[in-house]
Amino acid sequence: MASRSRRRGVGRREILLSGATALLGVGVVGSGITRWWEDGASGTSAALVPPPTPPTPTPDYQGIARSKIEKYLRDAGDRVTVAVRDQVTGLELTVGKRRFQTASIVKVDILAALLLHRQEQGKSLTSYERNLARPMIVLSDNNATTSLYQTIGYRAGLTEANKTLGLKETKPNASWGMTTTTAADQLRLLKTITDPDGPLTEASRKYLLGLMGDVDEAQDWGITAAAGEDATASYVKNGWDTIDIDNGLWQVNSIGRIIEPDRDWLIAVLSDHHASQEKGIKLVERVAKYTLNQLRPIPAPEDQTH
Repeated sequence: MASRSRRRGVGRREILLSGATALLGVGVVGSGITRWWEDGASGTSAALVPPPTPPTPTPDYQGIARSKIEKYLRDAGDRVTVAVRDQVTGLELTVGKRRFQTASIVKVDILAALLLHRQEQGKSLTSYERNLARPMIVLSDNNATTSLYQTIGYRAGLTEANKTLGLKETKPNASWGMTTTTAADQLRLLKTITDPDGPLTEASRKYLLGLMGDVDEAQDWGITAAAGEDATASYVKNGWDTIDIDNGLWQVNSIGRIIEPDRDWLIAVLSDHHASQEKGIKLVERVAKYTLNQLRPIPAPEDQTH
């Protein structure tokens, strides 16, 4: 008899445990039943908690600006290209790959090559070279340019210097004004002549930019027209000429730098196929203005929400 009592006791305990387990199972898997061991204190049901809202993606500000600028250039006839960089935020944009003759903007390249050459010799520019460099940049004097082009070794000398200056798409010509380039390469040149870690010394950079900042008033047009009212400094070199192979139509180019609060713009606008120099100037200035107006509102990377 004793042995039967022990077996019956074990059987009752098993029944009680099985019932508890079943009750717990209902609480776990039952739809809409409060999980009292987790949420009973608050009296809420886990099934009613909404899923987290996914983060809003950051708009492609630069892509939007690029599309607008591309359309603007197409509407202008696709005979103009632009390259821009803001050295404060790192924002950089190039629209158009077409190659153009440089005309007088190559004078910046020639002076940079001369400064680089003298640095390598451990020398400064001679007074004679300075007397030529100033009118070459400030007044766009062609005779002074020809003399300094000879000093650096003509086409071969400029080609060699451009390797150090970081240019990749500029092809010097025996006739310096017929050198060909792209807006992207002119932006590379501007980056080099303003880079504290670049191949030019601080003195060389300051000298070259100083001349570009002192361009004759009659030649102070082009990219400088895009400067905002709060701009603190601007530097420019323009180039203009008629093109024989384009039926004597005009090319107008402008490269330079505009410094504004929290912005340091490097800009190159190249164009051709203009009926007159005046029309070319107006287009270059419109493109420079439109481009910066599209880029200025773009927040710095650290200001963009993710």
